[in-house]
Amino acid sequence: MHFGRVSQSPRARPCRFHMAASSTSTENNSNSSRASHSSRKSTQQLTMSGWLLVVLVGCLTGGVPPASGLPPVGEGGENYPVGRFPFLMPKVVPYKPELYLCTPVKVDYTKSYYIVGFEPNATMATAHHMLLYGCGEPGSESAVWNCGEMAGGSEESGSPCGSGAPSQIIYAWARDAPKLELPEGVGFKVGKDSPIKYIVLQVHYAHIDKFKDGTTYDDSGIFIHYTTKVLSKQAGVLLLGTAGYIPPQTTEHMETLCDIQEDKVIHPFAYRTHTHSLGRVVSGYRIRKDEAGDDHWTLLGKRDPLTPQMFYPVESRDPIRRNDRLAARCTMQSNRTRITKIGATNEDEMCNFYLMYYVENDEPLQMKYCFSNGPPLFHWTNRETELNHIPDYDASHL
Repeated sequence: MHFGRVSQSPRARPCRFHMAASSTSTENNSNSSRASHSSRKSTQQLTMSGWLLVVLVGCLTGGVPPASGLPPVGEGGENYPVGRFPFLMPKVVPYKPELYLCTPVKVDYTKSYYIVGFEPNATMATAHHMLLYGCGEPGSESAVWNCGEMAGGSEESGSPCGSGAPSQIIYAWARDAPKLELPEGVGFKVGKDSPIKYIVLQVHYAHIDKFKDGTTYDDSGIFIHYTTKVLSKQAGVLLLGTAGYIPPQTTEHMETLCDIQEDKVIHPFAYRTHTHSLGRVVSGYRIRKDEAGDDHWTLLGKRDPLTPQMFYPVESRDPIRRNDRLAARCTMQSNRTRITKIGATNEDEMCNFYLMYYVENDEPLQMKYCFSNGPPLFHWTNRETELNHIPDYDASHL
């Protein structure tokens, strides 16, 4: 797999092997390094001097068995070589709390690759959470940039993906979640014939106490497992979430709802929940209306979001079709004396339900995100939703 790496170092990082089960342990080092924002280079400059290519020669291993309990897809027990690419922060020094940093890698657009697994290299003591974005263009020409909402006007900042370019989340990690291997025969297509030409790693550093001495740097990130074998089952992620706020001293339901309008058959296989500290239960449903107008709610997944925020097998793998609806609820409990808004920091909140799925011999949904205004403006009970038989108790209790 060829990646054009935008890097501060004049030497590309070598391919590394960690075949033991303990290979997910953090590789954070304690050598001195300067904060990455102090030595930026533009993509154009790096292109003129030649992209730093990381060639994974000899990094092929045998097929890796599923690691998160996801059931296999298809029959025949296919095996194919799987490579392992280390996509890590290039020894950054986070310089303020609640910092979001992004770093990109350019995918070789002359070939198609299928990402079939994600192996985190981080601990929650260092990283609050990590996201992998698939982008048409990165949000900055820098090797590393501030990609959080709290970026100041005096420093270079930007979104993970470029404005107007294709953007989608392909993986998310938090709270010491273990590695994820997709079901056999399923992969995220990147590179040739895919809108994903860059992969961007985003790491949220909520606390920076361990970096204050200036001698400790971070290389949190993800080892990407991939294959060049053409897979007929393309993976996708749909993120359901909300805006809104939580009043003080109250329990609030943050809810979202979206219609599947594309003529595709979606096969859900995994889900993930994410909130900050006020979340108690996050649940997601498929809704199908019968000829009599009655809604049938099928549970996709329900978790305490303060447990490891990994992708779990869905409760129902029944296909999702055109005219079905997807809904999610986050039950939030606040003992605070102030309003809590949706936002980027740990003092704010988030309400996210990720649904991972595949389509067979087709392209994933064009819809990547499904967000509502949240409370107090939006609830499932709003008249315009036309929902009935809402599972109010079940959606908020484990």
